[in-house]
Formats: sequence, C-alpha cells, structure tokens
Amino acid sequence: MAKKNAPDLRFRKAKAKDKPYKIADRDGLYLFVTPHEAKSWRFDYRLASVRRTLTIGRFPEVGLTAARDAVSAARALVAQGISPSRAKQEKKAAAELDRKNTLKARAEDWYAAKAPTRSKSWRRNARRWLDGDIYPTIGDKPIRNVTAGDIEDLVKATAKKRGAKTAFYARLLLADVFRKQPRSLNLGNPARDVGNFLEIPKGEPMGKPLPMRQIPELLKAVNSYTGREQTKYAIRLLLHTFTRKHELVEAPWAEFDLDRAEWTIASERMKMERPHIVPLSRQAVKWLRELLKLANGSDYVFPSANDTMCPMSGSTLNHALVDMGFQHFTPHSARSTASTELNKQGWAAEAIELQLAHIERNKTRASYNYADKMDERRKMMQHWSDFLDGLAIGNVVSINSGKAA
Repeated sequence: MAKKNAPDLRFRKAKAKDKPYKIADRDGLYLFVTPHEAKSWRFDYRLASVRRTLTIGRFPEVGLTAARDAVSAARALVAQGISPSRAKQEKKAAAELDRKNTLKARAEDWYAAKAPTRSKSWRRNARRWLDGDIYPTIGDKPIRNVTAGDIEDLVKATAKKRGAKTAFYARLLLADVFRKQPRSLNLGNPARDVGNFLEIPKGEPMGKPLPMRQIPELLKAVNSYTGREQTKYAIRLLLHTFTRKHELVEAPWAEFDLDRAEWTIASERMKMERPHIVPLSRQAVKWLRELLKLANGSDYVFPSANDTMCPMSGSTLNHALVDMGFQHFTPHSARSTASTELNKQGWAAEAIELQLAHIERNKTRASYNYADKMDERRKMMQHWSDFLDGLAIGNVVSINSGKAA
C-alpha cells in the first residue's frame, strides 16, 4: 500500500473525468488520464517547430521514477535534434527484429536450405551439433548480438564435454550459418573470427594405411563388386584422389573442369574453409566422364540411388568395403595409405600435405594457397594413379618412378 507521502500518490489517486486531462510532474512529464481512467505517462516536445508527443508507458506499470528517467533521456535526444518518438519506434522495431532473428531461427533457416541436398550423415551431424551443443547455449540470443566471446565460450565448453574435434566442427557450422545470412542483417562472422584460439589435436586420424601387398587385392575386389557401378567408381576415385570421403561423395559437377583435369572443392565444403584443387589423373578423368553418363542429369557426381537430387551417403562406401571383405580398411584409410607410400617414395612432404589439405592458415606456412606446388602435385597425382594401376596388374612401379626431383 502506498504511503501518504509517496511521490506518486497524487497520480494513483487521479480519477476519470468527463474529458481527458493532464497532471503535470516536472521537466515536461505529465500523466494523461482518459474518461475511462486509463493513465499513461506522456511528454510534449518541439522539433523543427513541430509539436510532438511521446507516450512513455502506462501507469502504474511504468512507475514515476522510470517515467522521469525516460523524460531525461528524451530531452537529451531533442537537444541533439533527434525525435524521441522515432527513436522509440526504431527501438521497438529492432526488438521485434531480434525476436524473429534469434540464432536458432536463423540457423534453422540455414539448415532448411542446405539439408535437402545433403547426405543423411551430414544432416545427422548438423542436427547433433545444433540441438545438442549450440542451441542450449546461445540459441535464444539474437544473432546480431552473438559475440566472438560467446562463440569462444561455446567452443571451450563443447571441447570439454565432447572433445576438440566436435567443437571444431560445431564452430565451422556456425561460421557457415553466419556467412549465409542476408546482408540486411549487417552481421559479421564471430565464429570465423575465433577460428584459431582452440588447440585442435595436430594432424588427422586418417585411418590405418593398407599394406602395399593388400592393395592389389582391394583393387581386384572393387572390380568384381556386384553393387552399384557408381559405388565402384567412388572407391576407385577415393583411392586415386585421396580426398576426404564426404568431399568426394557430395561433390557437385559444378566443381569439375574435366578439360583442365581439375577438381576445385568449394571452400564451404572443406575442413579448412578454403577452396582446394585436386589435379586429376588421366584415369580419374576417364572415370568421371563415364560417371557423367550415369548421373542422369543430377547435379551430383554420385547421386543417391533413391533421389538424384541428393548425393550418395558416405556410409555407402563403408558398407561396400565391408562387403568386399575389407572390414579394417575405411574410406579415410585411403588418405593414410597414399600419404605413407608417397612419403616412402620420396615425394616432397609439402606437396603431399598440400594435396591432403592439411596445411592450416594459422601455421607459419600460411603463405601457401590452394594452388601451391601445382606442377609437382599434378605430376605426383598422375604417378600415384599409374602406381596403383601397376599394382593392379602385378607390375609394381619402381618407387623412384616419377619421384620428385
């Protein structure tokens, strides 16, 4: 109950009259009372010789102290030639914009746009990172208010709870969410800006390399595989290009220039968030031209058997290798197999690492770009295809054949 000497007592006691009336306070603030006893704080001001009224809020929901503070802020705006009414409208509009554009809302739009053309594995991982790691922490925050500090805290917490690699991929996902937002939101990319603060385990678990003596057996098993023709080509290309599994099976035709014998993987599909050129051997180009005939107009090199609008699932290759009897050889093992053998053969480590897309931008050798050492890499990739072909027919290519000078 209000005390008799309470500053707002006269406003509380104000009763309705036949006509609206005002009860003045100070600094231009007054209480406007309608015949229906509705009470609201108001402030009259002049701007460019035009009289205007700012409605501050209803009483008693907005107390006297808050109304006086609002008038002080409004008077300061008027002194600067700014309309408090317009400023209030803009603030309200900004609040509505934030309400509609939380990080979760914008990320869901991003996911809805990407998911139809992505594999089941991609969708499963994205949902796990969004629902399990990102939304519980910053999902309700307006996306324009998400800071680099928020992302850093999220990544640290995720790394502690689920490991550094999960944190790394969650950050990459967020970086793509921010990158794909409308320009009208005027956003930066805090997820990209904190990309290098977390120490990710060096290197990459590429799987156990396959001994050279078993490669002919694998190649023979691929040739006699009775599954889809596209799956056979995918395993061959995985061995000959040693890219990451999802980079291959989700590849769109738009990334390939078969006349130049080049495959340029788009930056958004790369772990290091930069485009990556894969020089294509003559064998790889031949297989890709055959795959183009099998694609039936799909945008993807390896369309799904159930829907040509979607790419093949990465798990298809794992299942095929198991069916061939190579349970301990994973698609990722193709990378370690190539890396191990090419290093033994004396190819430049830098060329191998560049072709594996291992060299990171935050390393001392950040001057490398996606086209570095291209001549040597072309020569190495052709040699690798020829080497595999030699193994397939029992004519092992000398380890010095095609070796970098």
